[in-house]
Amino acid sequence: MSQLWQELEREVERRRTFAIISHPDAGKTTLTEKLLLYGGAIHLAGAVKARAAQRHATSDWMELEKQRGISITSTVLQFDYMGYCINLLDTPGHKDFSEDTYRTLAAADNAVMLVDGAKGLEPQTRKLFEVCRMRSLPIFTFINKMDRPTREPLELLDEIEKELGIVPYVMNWAIGTGDQFKGVYDRSSKTVHLFKRSAHGQREADVNIYPFDDPQAIKFIGNNLYNQLLEDLEVLDSVGAEWNTQDLHSGKLTPIFFGSAMTNFGVELFLKSFLEYGLTPAVHDSSSGEVSPTDEDFSAFVFKLQANMDPRHRDRIAFVRVCSGKFEKDMSVTHLRSGKNIRLSHAQKLFGQDREAIDVAYAGDVIGLNNPGTFAIGDTIYLGKKRQYAGIPCFSPELFCTLRNPNPSKFKQFRKGISELQEEGAIQIMYSVDEAKRDPILAAVGQLQFEVAQYRLQSEYNVETMLESMPYSVARWVEDGWDALESVGRLFNTMVVKDSWNRPVLLFKNQWNLNQVESDHPKLKLKAIAPIAELTSTETK
Repeated sequence: MSQLWQELEREVERRRTFAIISHPDAGKTTLTEKLLLYGGAIHLAGAVKARAAQRHATSDWMELEKQRGISITSTVLQFDYMGYCINLLDTPGHKDFSEDTYRTLAAADNAVMLVDGAKGLEPQTRKLFEVCRMRSLPIFTFINKMDRPTREPLELLDEIEKELGIVPYVMNWAIGTGDQFKGVYDRSSKTVHLFKRSAHGQREADVNIYPFDDPQAIKFIGNNLYNQLLEDLEVLDSVGAEWNTQDLHSGKLTPIFFGSAMTNFGVELFLKSFLEYGLTPAVHDSSSGEVSPTDEDFSAFVFKLQANMDPRHRDRIAFVRVCSGKFEKDMSVTHLRSGKNIRLSHAQKLFGQDREAIDVAYAGDVIGLNNPGTFAIGDTIYLGKKRQYAGIPCFSPELFCTLRNPNPSKFKQFRKGISELQEEGAIQIMYSVDEAKRDPILAAVGQLQFEVAQYRLQSEYNVETMLESMPYSVARWVEDGWDALESVGRLFNTMVVKDSWNRPVLLFKNQWNLNQVESDHPKLKLKAIAPIAELTSTETK
């Protein structure tokens, strides 16, 4: 047993990498901020509000995020707590930025599903849950906003089990809701955690912990709430699920935590439990078989690119998930797609917009690498045995616009901005097959993606742009490329474009048009999801 293997095993064991998924306004960025507070990574939590006078969340670094009070782009926040190294991946909750979230989930080993206690499961939560299920991620559920009027907790458990098909196991139970919310009962220790409300939850909540039957606790809770708590616990003990760690790790069971991220109720209990039961960095499938995180050969993949995190330096950063081995500063690795050796001399630890140089990293860590146009989303880098990790897919967009640059003197800035937005996958960019039409076509899941693209072109590249809507709502990739498309001849009510990899894409006005083409040309294979990067060069038209 080598010394390196022992080091890898020790470091992998103490790592937890997770993403938070939720519907917009469920409190995801607030929970992120409070986890950083309890983890000691920050000393004062910022309120996530669209007001210039207030502090902004650590994870929301883009100016537009601060103006809108929403998360637009995923960020990575790494910190140490209780001997663990935590990689927290904060993702956009808004459906218009769901592609960024899908890509980020590829780098996570666990997911935390945040549910608004008043609203229960919402459409975006369901959609992201399915992405987690495809990857068999362990899912921890935090039911938030218990300090406000909510639905019945038992009703929320029933909804999670019936709609998502996952077994809920209650780790702690809310004592009251809304103005009557007193704290939570922890089932494992049989203690009640009673909270005092702090000023906007900017600091750690004051908490008093008592045995379940302590007279002081009963007095604080009140007889009515205490009797209700006894009844609820009796129901949970008689009909609730049995704890099974293996079912958690395979995505079949979800631990349930109640609390309030805004006022910090239940956040610390959740964090400690997550560290105890969360999955360590997992085995990854590759072209050469399964790769263990303790494999001594270094390997990693790129899951996100971001330009201009530091506007002063016009930088471009590749977010890289380490899958195996040990990263060391100045190491030379093979870049699979190009076959070239690359020296990794400026790796950075990421903490929102802030960065600091690092010398080592291990499986589970996310590191930032300077990207002078070398990396693309889905790229694999490795040492030793050749291996490739599964590509990260891009999903069918639903909105399309032609993007025009009305100022010819800004042509170079326009092209550079488009190129860099395309690289980082902020929005899908396509082009007409008619060479006379050179304006790029922006393809998005939601309208906000267009607004962000225009905002960033203006603020980061000093280019004003105009959008012209296109009458299409469905896109499909042609599975067998240009040859298959040419063999079917002309398609009516359909526009043919090419994506960033010169692959043919068909745009349809609606689902009915798509169904008609599929009916008329049964041999034409179309797909709604396409790999974001391919090993071999794609045939061009």
